[in-house]
Amino acid sequence: MVPPAEQTTGIMKRPVIGIPLDSEEGGGYSKFPWYALRKNYIESVVAAGGLPVLLPHHPELIDDYVAGLDGLLVPGGAFDVDPALFGASSRHETVVLKEGRTAFEIGITRRMLQLDRPVLGICGGQQLLNVILGGTLIQHIPDEISQPLAHEQPNPRTEPGHMVEVLADSLLHRITGEDSFPVNSAHHQAAAAVGPGVLVSARAPDGVIEAIEQPDAAFCLGVQWHPEYHISAADTKIFDAFLQACGAK
Repeated sequence: MVPPAEQTTGIMKRPVIGIPLDSEEGGGYSKFPWYALRKNYIESVVAAGGLPVLLPHHPELIDDYVAGLDGLLVPGGAFDVDPALFGASSRHETVVLKEGRTAFEIGITRRMLQLDRPVLGICGGQQLLNVILGGTLIQHIPDEISQPLAHEQPNPRTEPGHMVEVLADSLLHRITGEDSFPVNSAHHQAAAAVGPGVLVSARAPDGVIEAIEQPDAAFCLGVQWHPEYHISAADTKIFDAFLQACGAK
């Protein structure tokens, strides 16, 4: 039976997608503390059929937020997950923390996973997802990978930085239909070990992990690049598949 609102409007309900905001204590946009998010995250969700809802960092409101969400997109940012959260005994000098944002994102991501609702992690969001699922991180790629690619690419993010190789029969492969495709790259950390049951579904030519997924979940995918820039058709397919898993028609 069609709900009354849909009978009267003829418009199908868009899935509600929560996106945690970035935050700064002051400087740049405002000398006072502020929240922000790049528009292309929002526009990508809308284009794929979703209704984006931006989430300020209030851990006490997580259950209230989650009650209204069909899916969660964890975006990237110019900061890192605290190495102590994955058992590291030291912190690399390049590591920058945003403890409040990280604590909130861990809390709401865990809650969504407990409820088996779709989660998409992008760049730093993929790294956070890997830690939540029991994995660890490379704290600084140039110090731990022999002859690494330029994962902090010198050219604009609107252009490819390198290729990724996709694991056959993975969720990412089913979504994109591609064995490999170009991506942009803007990170100095990456997933190292992955947790129990987590599948590495893409790697860069230098071996760096570029995508992880949880096969037992309704939809749980993390990608190390930024598909919101739509470098290739594969990026658009990732958003489409995420929104379809959230209930988009």
